[in-house]
Amino acid sequence: MGDFDFLVGSWNVHNRRLAKRLAGSDDWVEFTAPAKCWSLFEGKANVDEIVFPDGVRGLTLRLFDPATEKWSLNWSSSDTGRLFPPVVGSFSDGRGVFHGDDTEGGTPVRVRFVWSDITEDSARWEQAFSVDGGETWELNWIMDFRRA
Repeated sequence: MGDFDFLVGSWNVHNRRLAKRLAGSDDWVEFTAPAKCWSLFEGKANVDEIVFPDGVRGLTLRLFDPATEKWSLNWSSSDTGRLFPPVVGSFSDGRGVFHGDDTEGGTPVRVRFVWSDITEDSARWEQAFSVDGGETWELNWIMDFRRA
């Protein structure tokens, strides 16, 4: 509980995202986007919204389950209007690791989110996909957060 309190507030987020995933690509797209995060349920939940340069908005709903002491991270975007399958995990030694299952272009993937390098004014989020059950990972999106 409270693991994501660091994220509450306004941010400038530098994004570095693979142009094409699961294709052996090394072509990265970079852009900056503003984001805001607020806390709910006395630190047991939070929501953030990011506004991408093309006008699409992304939303993450994070919920803490006191019974398992794990977080579920649930992503949606304004262009789809649906929740993607959650990733679930926890923090240890200042690093949060979360896993889930989804599809990318019809291919089943294991998804990993990692939160790291957390300070009062900065944090890093990474997304990676695995098509071999977690033996190897393709890092495909990095967000570097700087407090606005």
